Amino acid sequence: MKVLFAAAEATPFIKVGGLGDVMGGLPKALNQLGVDARVIIPLYSQIKQELKDQLEFVCEIGIPLGWRMCHCGIFKAQISSVTYYLIDNEQFFKRPNIYGEFDDAERFAYFSKAVLEALPHVEFYPDIINANDWHTAMVPLYLNAFYRNIPEYANIKTVLSIHNIEFQGQYDPLIMGNVFGLDVSHRDIMMYDGCLNVLKAGIESANLVTTVSKTYAQEILDPYFSHNLHNILIPRQYKLKGIINGIDTEVFNPKTDPALPYHYEYKSIRMKSLNKTALQKELGLEVDAKKPLIGMVTRLTPQKGLDLVREVMGELTKHDIQLVVLGTGYPEYEENLMYWNNICHDKVRAIIRFSGELASKIYSAADLFLMPSHAEPCGLAQMISMRYGTIPIVHTVGGLKDSVTPYNPETKEGNGITFQSYNAWDMYDAIMRGLSLYHDKNEWKHLRKNAMSTDFSWENSAKEYQETYKNLLQ
Repeated sequence: MKVLFAAAEATPFIKVGGLGDVMGGLPKALNQLGVDARVIIPLYSQIKQELKDQLEFVCEIGIPLGWRMCHCGIFKAQISSVTYYLIDNEQFFKRPNIYGEFDDAERFAYFSKAVLEALPHVEFYPDIINANDWHTAMVPLYLNAFYRNIPEYANIKTVLSIHNIEFQGQYDPLIMGNVFGLDVSHRDIMMYDGCLNVLKAGIESANLVTTVSKTYAQEILDPYFSHNLHNILIPRQYKLKGIINGIDTEVFNPKTDPALPYHYEYKSIRMKSLNKTALQKELGLEVDAKKPLIGMVTRLTPQKGLDLVREVMGELTKHDIQLVVLGTGYPEYEENLMYWNNICHDKVRAIIRFSGELASKIYSAADLFLMPSHAEPCGLAQMISMRYGTIPIVHTVGGLKDSVTPYNPETKEGNGITFQSYNAWDMYDAIMRGLSLYHDKNEWKHLRKNAMSTDFSWENSAKEYQETYKNLLQ
């Protein structure tokens, strides 16, 4: 079986969010199962030079997009077991940002067309193309519109994976011809609610639509979560499936993570407290291994529950705890966290940037990991935190519900702490329950063992993807 993943980002080359991690971990896990899984992404200027040095030039072609012919350089790299193809066009990808440019519609329409045009030049005709989010949602539509009459393309199946339905690629209908290269015969499939909607077009065009957790697949049928696409998804439930993501357990491994001062596993869990005191010292907090440390590594946005955190900060800082938050986002959340950083400097550290190295240190050093998301398609941070023996406190939505089971002191089952309603004081109560368990050595031992022994590797998810692909091809 041959599968080509088309995506806007993929580790190790470029990562903005969870999509990059998925495109780094899932293809590798599928290859280990005997699938020939490859990845194609844009060649961004931000990719590190040492990775660019590993690229092999394949060829140079032209990409037809509407009335114009666009340059395309195709490069290839082999990283571990995965073959990566990178599409080079400096007009579109030599930019300050990966996303959020004024011409994103054209940039990713070009990339989607390039995915299909590249196949004969890389001599790889997949059985399945798995597009990801709106950036590549045009691939199924372009395949149906322009390539089905070519024998090598005729039987290719398409999957569209939705990692976050909030972002849909919505644009003015006037650009359909010039930017997307589509005539009026495609207007109905592109139009939704008065504008062009790229994700909607992909949902309609793909043979199968997947989401990144089983709960999220059900949630997006509800107007509360669907960002107005429920009317498209409800009639197409027959081709909607949820498969929870995994994490790369080789990358996220407290035994080997190069960012950690002290390595450990459950058998040597006492070493974890040394990572806590090292981080306390690094951040200028009181060095005390017994003081409970709560961590957050997140985008500072409403989706991630920062409004709940803001509401209870005054009450939370009355307790004998430490809180470390790493991330960037909305100015009002950044400013609020810096306010508490300044007035409670003995307890709160707000680091308004992103650092993978510091993120690893927080996962390892913290006792509790706060993740009160309003919506969370899958979430990886809760899985990573458990891998490092740090107990997640989560709102039971999406992938958080699927991966975090509330701890039951009676049965000693469960791997985290949950709260049901999206309410600041329910979250606060969950934090208090977490602190109570932390101070009970016996319960904490059971809870932490459960968390660290939960299998979040890509193997199980990859097997489900493999079976899903097989069924699709049949």
